[in-house]
Amino acid sequence: MLGINDDPVAIERIEYEIIERAWSEEWVTPVRPSAPTGRRVAVVGSGPAGLAAAQQLVRAGHEVVVYERAERPGGLLRYGIPEFKMEKAVLDRRLTQLEAEGVDFRCGISVGAPSPDVPRAAADGATVLPSADLVVGYDAVVLAGGATLPRDLPVPGRHLDGIHRAMDYLKPSNMVQEGSLAAAPVTAAGKHVVIIGGGDTGADCLGTAHRQGALSVHQLEILPQPPDQRPTDNPWPTWPLILRTSSALEEGGERLFSVTTDEFLDDGSGTVAGLRGHEVELTTGADGRPSFDAVAGSEFELPCQLVLLAMGFLGAEPDGVVADLGLELDARGSVAADEHWSTNVDNVFVCGDMTRGQSLIVWAIAEGRSAAAAVDRHLMGATELPSPLRPGQVALR
Repeated sequence: MLGINDDPVAIERIEYEIIERAWSEEWVTPVRPSAPTGRRVAVVGSGPAGLAAAQQLVRAGHEVVVYERAERPGGLLRYGIPEFKMEKAVLDRRLTQLEAEGVDFRCGISVGAPSPDVPRAAADGATVLPSADLVVGYDAVVLAGGATLPRDLPVPGRHLDGIHRAMDYLKPSNMVQEGSLAAAPVTAAGKHVVIIGGGDTGADCLGTAHRQGALSVHQLEILPQPPDQRPTDNPWPTWPLILRTSSALEEGGERLFSVTTDEFLDDGSGTVAGLRGHEVELTTGADGRPSFDAVAGSEFELPCQLVLLAMGFLGAEPDGVVADLGLELDARGSVAADEHWSTNVDNVFVCGDMTRGQSLIVWAIAEGRSAAAAVDRHLMGATELPSPLRPGQVALR
C-alpha cells in the first residue's frame, strides 16, 4: 500500500528467510493423501505450472505422472534461469518433496512427434510418446508445456554462424554448471557479444556471458528507455513501468534503447562479425497502434562474434501434442481454454504460459494450482483444492 504515494518496502528477503527457516527446521514436509482416488492424471511439462498442478493433484489422491522431454525435470527453472540467479538446489529439494508425495517423473519423453521446421529448446534424443496414448491411458491430461516458440529476427545475415536463440545458449550453459555437460557448444569467452532483447531472458544471457569471459556485451532494446519514477499515467496498483537494472547489468555491459537491427555482417567465412542498425522513435498512429520510425542519420555498427536472440516467445509450439490432438489456439498462438481450464478436447486441460502466453513464474504456479482444482472437480464432482485464478485473468502489471 505504501506504493500509492511513496517507494514500497520490498519483502522479498523476508519471504526468503521465512521459507529457508522452514526448510532448515523441517517444517516443510511431504504431504500424502488420506486415500487414493483410483484416478490417473498425466501432466505434460515440468516447469512451474506443471509442478504446481502435479503437487496439488497428487495431494488430492490421484496418481500423477509428469512427462518431461528434457533430461531432468524443472523446465525453464532448470534450463533457462542461470545458477547465479536461482540455485538449482532450491529446485531439487522441491522435486524431492514431490517425489516423496508420490509424483512420478518420466524425463526424456517428448509427447507428440515434433516437427523439424519448428524452432524449439528441446532435448536431443527424447523418446516420442504418441499423444493419443495419454488420452487413452489417463483419466485426465494437463498440458503445461509453456510458451516455448521463440521470436526470430529475419534480417539479412541471420544465417551466419555465431547467431543463436537465447535458449540454445542458456540450456547447455546451465547443463555445464550442474555437471551434466563437460563444455558448452556456444560460449562468449573472448568475444564481443550482442544480446537482442531487453527482458529477463536477455539479462540471463548477459550474466552468463560475463561469467564465460566476454570481452564486451551490448544489450539492444527497441523500446525507449523507461523513466526512473512512475509516470502519472501509470498509477498504483498497476505494474510500475520504470527503468529496472538487473544484477547482471550491475556487473557490466551496456544497454542501448530505441534501436533496431538492420543486418548482420559476415567476416568473410560465414561467421558473424558485426551488426548494423539504426535508432527508432516510438510513435502512435491514428488507429492507436504503435510504430517504430527510423531516426534519420542514426545508423551504427557494433562488432560482435556472438549474437543472442532474446526477444521473447510467440506462444505454444504448434506441432507435437498441439497438432496431434487438434487443440484450438487463440489469436495469440496460445492453447485456448474455457473457464474450467479445459481445451476443445475432452479430458485435456491446459495451464501456465501454454495458455496465458509468456509471463511470470508466480502466474504459472497460480494457474497450475487452479487448473488442478478444475481437474479434481472434473474427476470427483467436487474439490477442496484452492483455485486462486480463472483462465485469462489479467494481472495489474
